[in-house]
Amino acid sequence: MEHPRVSIIILNWNSWRDTIECLESVYRIDYPNYDVIVVDNASRDESIQKIKEYARGNLKVKSKFFDYTTENKPIKIFELSEEEALQGKLNRPLYGKYDPNRRLIIIKNRDNYGYAKGNNIGIKFALSVLYPEYVLILNPDTVVNPHLLETLIQNIDCDTGVAGPTVYFYDFNGKTNIISFAGAFLVPERGRELRLNFKRDSDSLPPNPREVEKIEGSCMLVRKDVFFEVGLFKEEFFCYWEETDLCVRAKKKSFKLLHVPQASIWHKVGALTGGYLSDFYTYHYYRNRLWFLRDNYPQKVLIFHLFYVLLYEIYFKLVQLVFKYKRPKTFIKYALAIADGLFSR
Repeated sequence: MEHPRVSIIILNWNSWRDTIECLESVYRIDYPNYDVIVVDNASRDESIQKIKEYARGNLKVKSKFFDYTTENKPIKIFELSEEEALQGKLNRPLYGKYDPNRRLIIIKNRDNYGYAKGNNIGIKFALSVLYPEYVLILNPDTVVNPHLLETLIQNIDCDTGVAGPTVYFYDFNGKTNIISFAGAFLVPERGRELRLNFKRDSDSLPPNPREVEKIEGSCMLVRKDVFFEVGLFKEEFFCYWEETDLCVRAKKKSFKLLHVPQASIWHKVGALTGGYLSDFYTYHYYRNRLWFLRDNYPQKVLIFHLFYVLLYEIYFKLVQLVFKYKRPKTFIKYALAIADGLFSR
């Protein structure tokens, strides 16, 4: 199949400004066979209303990456509750009458389920109703290159389970060609990843796709077979490490993970969670890191990691959070995360 169907899932929570900029970029994709699904995690702001205004053509999008257009407006909205989505209630004949850039599915979740369960609801709906060959998980705080899907699809083979583009910083000191993510290898003993080409410019990229051990969750193209054979995101993670966990599980099932350098998006790194020093990030990141290690690696790796934490990281965090940034409560969140990561579940 020259242009296999791709269902694009964008998870929104109180971020309609980012989401409509993301949508406007998505609808410029030069790929002919895709769906767009916005899953709203029970936003407390005006997200649903504002996204509908955008779809009607009544809300102009500002972006430094493109000029707004009304050529594809109005966009037909197919609005579903969480229950309707899980039951697969979609008027498929009516939906099929609209071109990909003139239709939008909105799923309204009852609660804020986080990245994992929120995306899972969209994935389940797509797989059971739309029957795509691939699902593209896309953060709302991203802008995509119009050639994103075409470039990804052209560069993967039947053994590729997960593929991802080069992720550039949305704005890095005024530059838009500085790399945030271009694939990574994992160092489980330290609970870290080695990001390739990190903070280097686009000229540093290799000419051809390369196998890696992780694709970032801000934009990951997942073959449907991965979900059927490996499963979905682990919902107890809420957010952070769930995409790494999926990548490791896919690799264990012999699926390739591929970074495609020529495919590209721009990401407002940290926009959705308050940054890397926030209490939210600190707790979920470090708790989930331990859950990830416990689930995927032998006990000796976990023991080595704990030595690393006790002999180095905990002192680094103490100096960083308490003395440098004057955030003692965040350090307490870090300590609580380590305890919960070891003894919960």
